[in-house]
Amino acid sequence: MRFGYTLMCEQSRPDQLVRDARIAEAAGFEFATISDHFQPWLAAQGHSPYAWAVLGAVAQATERIELMTTVTCPILRYHPVVVAQKAATVQILSGNRFRLGLGAGERLNEHVIGRGWPSVGTRHRMLAEAVQIIRALLDGECVNFHGSHFDVDSARLWDLPDERVPIGIAASGPNACRLAGRYADVLVADEPKPELGELFDAAGGAGKPRVGLVALAYDEDRERAVRRAHEQFRWAGLGWKVNADLPNPDAFEGATKTVTPAQVAEWIACGPDVAEHVAKIRAFLDAGFDEIALLQIGADQQEQFTGWAERELLPALRA
Repeated sequence: MRFGYTLMCEQSRPDQLVRDARIAEAAGFEFATISDHFQPWLAAQGHSPYAWAVLGAVAQATERIELMTTVTCPILRYHPVVVAQKAATVQILSGNRFRLGLGAGERLNEHVIGRGWPSVGTRHRMLAEAVQIIRALLDGECVNFHGSHFDVDSARLWDLPDERVPIGIAASGPNACRLAGRYADVLVADEPKPELGELFDAAGGAGKPRVGLVALAYDEDRERAVRRAHEQFRWAGLGWKVNADLPNPDAFEGATKTVTPAQVAEWIACGPDVAEHVAKIRAFLDAGFDEIALLQIGADQQEQFTGWAERELLPALRA
């Protein structure tokens, strides 16, 4: 069982994210994940720096902590050839501490290039082609690829790391689980559903790591934690089918107008009670996840969170 820390680009400046990564490493987190958005879900979050530049800086600012994207979409905003090049570069800069997490994306981030927003079935087919291209490039092949959605003309990576970059795929349903089982080295999910792991195993993922993503709001004052979670994270209860199709922060604002702080407190563990947080995280352990990435809501609460996690939460989880 391993526990990670989330560098959330949507709530922090890039220089703070680098500082937070150093603090998380010192606190004993084994890995760090980073989100890759063009804009935040809600304006209250207030940020969205370029995740790959942050990764390069974090790779140089840390020594031990592993790094992972959760997740990068390689089908619209980025071409899969470019994603493979970025992943290989970060793997070299980090001394082989990087894993590439991929997903089918959200309209929030991908529509900005003006190519429209494909249906979920089309996105999964695009992701399948993208993963094949990325895998071949990371294996050192010279790639010529002509698919239904992507073309690649004699591409190869001229700087390959000593260790191949592991690939993770985010899944919330059967199609993505089957894709992950076939092509990925890691399953990534933000819901503690045992069936996701079962589908992943059946498609070829048996014995491979499963990373669960868990948001929380630590604060010595529980009501203050609930207010912060409601202000910045109330979109979490909409469900992935809704979240994937909303185009901008204004749309998320409108879609969450009726969400109450009490509802958010049911979805997300808030406050200082270690037992409450452990109970939420235990659902992922019971569902078969063996790595948990924790996301502390609130940019100005990161140092308080990592200190509390080092003293109380991580020892409780490891026990």
